[in-house]
Amino acid sequence: MEPEVALALFGHAFYLIVMMVLIIVGPSLMVGLAVSVFQAATQINEQTLSFLPRLIVTLLTIMMTGPWLLQQFLDLFTQLALQIPEIIQS
Repeated sequence: MEPEVALALFGHAFYLIVMMVLIIVGPSLMVGLAVSVFQAATQINEQTLSFLPRLIVTLLTIMMTGPWLLQQFLDLFTQLALQIPEIIQS
């Protein structure tokens, strides 16, 4: 296998992983920031107040974007499976 092919495959897979993490964790980070600002403004320091909204937002994000993320993941592995003969020849 040539280094260019391996780097291209690795780059595509790495991009997909970063995109998946950002899609799932991004909304949770924004809700966590909003809850932290609320806690700082009201001086309420309850741990469950920050955990539960983030959990709910993360689960809703996975439910809404799950099929699309799974399709992206399957497309990557289909592409890899179809490239196996090309990779073996080089």
